[in-house]
Amino acid sequence: MPAPLDDNALDQLFFAARTHNGWSDKPVDEALIRRLYDTLRMPPTSANCSPARFVFVASPEGKAKLLPHLMESNRNKTKDAPVCAIIAYDTLFYDRIPELFPHDPSARDWFAGDEKLAAETAFRNGALQGAYLIMAARALGLDAGPMSGFDGEGVDKAFFPDGQYRTHFLCNLGYGDPAHLFPRSPRLDFADACRFA
Repeated sequence: MPAPLDDNALDQLFFAARTHNGWSDKPVDEALIRRLYDTLRMPPTSANCSPARFVFVASPEGKAKLLPHLMESNRNKTKDAPVCAIIAYDTLFYDRIPELFPHDPSARDWFAGDEKLAAETAFRNGALQGAYLIMAARALGLDAGPMSGFDGEGVDKAFFPDGQYRTHFLCNLGYGDPAHLFPRSPRLDFADACRFA
């Protein structure tokens, strides 16, 4: 049986971890980004469908293409972040099902024949994989700054012009500068958010 993580690990993943808005100039190398993906791809998705697609925007050219589609308040922090991940989902994810779900390749037809189910599955599981990215980044010693506040259609046209992928959210990655942190906001208590049934 797996053992519970110690308090230091839980702090790194949850309790002390913060959403960063400012960044040090320490670079994030490609090998770490590849390790990040190799980590986040392992947790579950429905029928192992793995609909998330990622663009790791790190070059000046990539940033120049991305920044005009962000709200003004998100531009400088994204410009300063070593990497901004675009977390998107593949609307035709089911074409990879025979490869990813080999014990039942016919599972492709569950989604290919049902547009509503395919859209819901891609959206739900792509978002789940985006959350895995945040937690994997923290586990590997990176800080994360997930964001809304952008023109999704604009990002899609700039980075996914064929329309097959659609953007979920953005997440800056790097080594955060604590001087730019806001005070931690409150969270709902168990009684406010949970019940037993």
